[in-house]
Amino acid sequence: MRPTNIYTPEDIYLKDRTGFNNGNLAYQYSIYRALWNDDVEIHADGLSSNPNLAEKINENYDVYVIPLADAFRDDFRPALRNYTALIRKLKIPVIVTGVGLRANYEPQLDEGFAFDEDVTNFVKAVLEKSTQIGVRGQITADYLKKLGFNEGIDYRVIGCPSLYTFGREIKIRDLHLTEQSPIAINASPTSSEIAIQFLNNLIPTYKNYNFIPQHLDEFHLMFAGGPDIISNMEGYPTNIEHKYYQEGRVKYFTNMPNWYEYMRNIDFSIGSRLHGNVIPTLVGTPNISFVQDARMRELASYHALTHVTIDDLKDISDIQELLNRVNLKSAEKVQARNFDNYIDFLDINGLEHIFKHDKNRKVAPMDELIQAIDFPTSPDPITKLNPSEMLNRIKTSANLLKERHDFSTKYRVNLVNNQLKDLKKTTSEQNKQNQLKISEFQQQNNHLKNDLKETKQKLQLTINKNQEMNDKIKYYQGTLNRKSIKLTLKVANSLAMVKHKITKK
Repeated sequence: MRPTNIYTPEDIYLKDRTGFNNGNLAYQYSIYRALWNDDVEIHADGLSSNPNLAEKINENYDVYVIPLADAFRDDFRPALRNYTALIRKLKIPVIVTGVGLRANYEPQLDEGFAFDEDVTNFVKAVLEKSTQIGVRGQITADYLKKLGFNEGIDYRVIGCPSLYTFGREIKIRDLHLTEQSPIAINASPTSSEIAIQFLNNLIPTYKNYNFIPQHLDEFHLMFAGGPDIISNMEGYPTNIEHKYYQEGRVKYFTNMPNWYEYMRNIDFSIGSRLHGNVIPTLVGTPNISFVQDARMRELASYHALTHVTIDDLKDISDIQELLNRVNLKSAEKVQARNFDNYIDFLDINGLEHIFKHDKNRKVAPMDELIQAIDFPTSPDPITKLNPSEMLNRIKTSANLLKERHDFSTKYRVNLVNNQLKDLKKTTSEQNKQNQLKISEFQQQNNHLKNDLKETKQKLQLTINKNQEMNDKIKYYQGTLNRKSIKLTLKVANSLAMVKHKITKK
């Protein structure tokens, strides 16, 4: 979805427009803001990676920009392969403005991954259409080096574009945390139990909190009351019986402007969601991230995001002890350096952007468009509604669920039909190619037959000549034999006469 699209919560419930995780909207928003201008038209492709769209893209666009998250992972392999096939067909520049590796906190790069070949093919395809690939952090950089690519030539570390949304400067406010302070907490279904327990222990003291989930199925849970989500982590809010939902303190944002606005008006953010804490960083709100995997580790390191590891967290008893261990303003120190590196990356790849002539620019052409739009705020969780409103919400969600099912079914039918068309087209093309090959083989076969016929004729002529030669040899042999006999008899007679004469004397 474009940053200027207006979708109600019902629209988002009906169809996924965020890639299952609304954190994806953050770095897309940044790319739009940096590239959009009066003479630039930008379209969102709905997360499509269909290779069959290559011809349409070539005809209608001048450049293809792909901002990715941790796309080097097992469950993204089909999409990565599709992107590779699509990129190979494109005739326009392809710029990857960020991509990373998903792995454990201490990834075993020397052991390799099941998706190594897919990543290698993808990177090679992109490098045929651009100067450099931008990767999210040093761990991903080291991974590509293991695959045979050259840092500083084929790729460079640029971090996440979301951190450059509002320019070259980040300014974090001082924290004055009280028990009445509005705070945001965030986590995911795969967050460490240590992180979840820390957050759950926090809210009895800081009761003016809101939980900010990012997965689409958690939006469904908040909006319609179910279905429950899956998590093996004890204490995580998997259903509306959890304290967060029972107290009605859950918000899910379907657009970036309202997300930014909410974060500007709270005092503190904490949790294990990367963009859950990147967004408050951008608007100056103090925050702390819990880092538990390679993805967060490399980004927290590159951007100097305020963070602690899970191992550190398990030895910390409360928020005050945690605050004493961190620097809430650490991201300020590296922002200008990282931003300049990012802009250089855009320049090397030939992307026009609003910071071309002024790196310190604060106002973007897109800002005026955004300010003129009244974006929907986060809906209230269903548990916060009165019985009548709750009943209406359930009816609405039931109708939307049916519509979503019908839409999904229709989409799958269309997808299958399109695949059949593509298959028929491919089969037809293959048949033509096969027919051409058959024709070529037939021509070659005819040539071979003619050659064989000529060879047989020549061979027969040779045989005939040999036979004639043999006959002549036999004739000469016979003639010679007769002459030899006559000569022998003549010689014998002559000898006999000589002998007779000698005897007579």
